[in-house]
Amino acid sequence: MAVESVLNLEEVTIRLAGDSGDGMQLVGTELTNTSALFGNDVGTLPDYPAEIRAPAGTLAGVSGFQLHIGSFDIHTPGDEVDVLVAMNPAALKANLKALKPNGVLIVNAESFDEKGLKLAAYTSNPLEDGTVAGYQLFKVEMSSHTKAALRETGLDFKSMERCKNFFALGMIFWLFNRPMEYTIKFIEDKFSKKPLLAQANILALKGGYAYCEATEAFVNKYEINPAKLPPGKYRNLGGNEAIGLGFVAAAQKAGLELFLGSYPITPASDILHTMAKFKNFGVKTFQAEDEIAAIAASIGAAYAGDIAVTTTSGPGMCLKSEAINLAIMTELPVVIVDVQRAGPSTGLPTKTEQADLLQALYGRNGESPIPVIAASRPADCFEVAYEAVRIAIRYMTPVIVLSDGYIGNGAEPWLIPDVDQLPPINVDRHINLNQFYPYQRTEDTLTRPWAIPGMAGFEHRIGGLEKKNIMGNVNYEPENHEYMCRIRAEKVHRIANEFAPTEIAGADSGDLLVLGWGGTYGAIRTAVEHCMKKGMKVSRVHLRWVNPLPNDLGDILKKFKHVLIPEINLGQLSKIIRSEYLIDTIGLNKISGLPFNSREIENKIEAILGGSNGHRN
Repeated sequence: MAVESVLNLEEVTIRLAGDSGDGMQLVGTELTNTSALFGNDVGTLPDYPAEIRAPAGTLAGVSGFQLHIGSFDIHTPGDEVDVLVAMNPAALKANLKALKPNGVLIVNAESFDEKGLKLAAYTSNPLEDGTVAGYQLFKVEMSSHTKAALRETGLDFKSMERCKNFFALGMIFWLFNRPMEYTIKFIEDKFSKKPLLAQANILALKGGYAYCEATEAFVNKYEINPAKLPPGKYRNLGGNEAIGLGFVAAAQKAGLELFLGSYPITPASDILHTMAKFKNFGVKTFQAEDEIAAIAASIGAAYAGDIAVTTTSGPGMCLKSEAINLAIMTELPVVIVDVQRAGPSTGLPTKTEQADLLQALYGRNGESPIPVIAASRPADCFEVAYEAVRIAIRYMTPVIVLSDGYIGNGAEPWLIPDVDQLPPINVDRHINLNQFYPYQRTEDTLTRPWAIPGMAGFEHRIGGLEKKNIMGNVNYEPENHEYMCRIRAEKVHRIANEFAPTEIAGADSGDLLVLGWGGTYGAIRTAVEHCMKKGMKVSRVHLRWVNPLPNDLGDILKKFKHVLIPEINLGQLSKIIRSEYLIDTIGLNKISGLPFNSREIENKIEAILGGSNGHRN
């Protein structure tokens, strides 16, 4: 059938949802990669089930992947969904509320049988009882069409059924005029040792495309033109992968070997997987038996002269806290990555949150200051990891990197940097060849020397007991302990002297400043830009370093009537800002396991500037 029209869109948000075994993350990633290679800007939100082995077809087992495709610079995975693909009743029930009115709804009709409806706790068929009356519904017998496309392959029915995710992807490729060549190459590479499976998935992909081409149900195709991004070479990059690449780049720039001591934990494990691939770049990865062993090994590697990293999530940070204090006391350059998830305790392992800020700043015994840097989006993870290594070496201090599940699992196009333009990482061990003492310091950064075991004449001891200033011997004198605590704090404070002036998007004074950190960046930026276009007097600042805070931040905050701080916690940055600068803040707080959408923040801005300050934390 001839297509009536091709409609040009500036952006579209697509969500693929099904059972955790339906391969939604796989095909969602391929749709992302294809769109990025096509030249679109993209933002993603993978949504994994919290239950590892939830019963198939149940609400607890629903897995989703949301993708925002744009012909301009986009910053979020989208708010309302334009197209929802639901592979079973549970996926429909869990995600229908996100679909905008009159949105496109594609369902695998065969799954809406008595068993599927019961597992999803439906008392009637939502495709027939009016539940989906407000949407453009397309009922497709995906399982049957997939099996028909694969009937000559000789695969058993169960194996054929597993290919229906690529049938669904083929439909989306047709609907949004995406090329199939990139995904076909991916399938060939992924199943290179299983050519029959490769053939089957390619046939399923083409089958979905051909179904849309032949059916009379779809009368429109959609086109999203390439985005006008800065010139250069791009690749699609996930946040966790970007952190790993940032560490590898920093080690190469510093001319040092890199050691990662890690214990697998959701959602940080992919950093370990990424870095394990770079043995040929002097990267050593150690999968320890627990979190404590992981950071202890990393501290040992730092003592031996390596760039040392350990990765974890919130529960692992709790276990690492004593060893982090050891790194603070010994003043060794160890980078600790916390990819935050919803807590407390085991919490919601696959859901996002940014509630570890106070833990990162204060979650240790004694006076234990530590620099804390926060990534704002997937591509930013590369720069943050690189900067954390630079600061750790320059100031001889552990550094905490905060990411979160939304950033770590998300992806976006990344402009590959020119290696020669990366900031230098100078490894000056600050060793006085004539007179060496382990706590003798430089005047500007207060950095102690980094003497490596085996260097003749520089034998010394460091450890968890308080040390005598300069000399490094164990010391219990109260005056010495106070001096050492203060000098460790001052060293962290001096890092702020290297920060560039804080960037303000919008006017440098006015009615409202929206202050953010971490993964709220995209939603805040989009909301503020929308409000500015409406003529509202609103500006924004997004923090990269949350400890130390920028030297000029206090003066900036005092130039605005109101300060709004959106956070995926119950107001942790608000507490810090209030105590540090003695100003009031308005909190917008969310702890549902999901990131903000821009409309939530936009509504709050409008409420504040309309005369209502809303709830104050």
